[in-house]
Amino acid sequence: MDLLDRLLGHDAWTTRQLLLRSRDLDPATLHQPFDVGHETVYDTLVHMIGNVRTWTDLMSGAPIDRSGSAWRDLSLDDLIARHDAAAADFAALARRIRDESRFDERWIDTLDDPPTAKTYGGAIAHVITHNMHHRAELLHLLARLGLADLPEGDLLTWETANASRA
Repeated sequence: MDLLDRLLGHDAWTTRQLLLRSRDLDPATLHQPFDVGHETVYDTLVHMIGNVRTWTDLMSGAPIDRSGSAWRDLSLDDLIARHDAAAADFAALARRIRDESRFDERWIDTLDDPPTAKTYGGAIAHVITHNMHHRAELLHLLARLGLADLPEGDLLTWETANASRA
């Protein structure tokens, strides 16, 4: 397993663990505002999953839904399904870029104004590190909401938990 596979596996698995732990919260608590990031556990999860989908679609040249309506009033099970699909699509794209040795190739980010050229490698690394930033926020929020035994969220914990599958 190379470094990209480790980062992709850890990213998807750890975010999924936080989604699963969030099931222990009632709906009102999922939407309880805090003075951090996207303010609620729910909105942070939606932001993370939507971000992975958007960046994958941007790099693939797929149409981007900017309305936000597709993300309203979703259950945690809906979010888990969207996370799983977005993470799988992102990982497939990242691996294809790796396999084709295209990390340094540029593509046009049409959501920037004006549109901006970015490298695939930079964008892939951005998505993964962006998620880590928000997972740290989620761990903080979930702890403040009283959830115990939260995952540490580090890569070596993921590697240990998934060693039996390799």
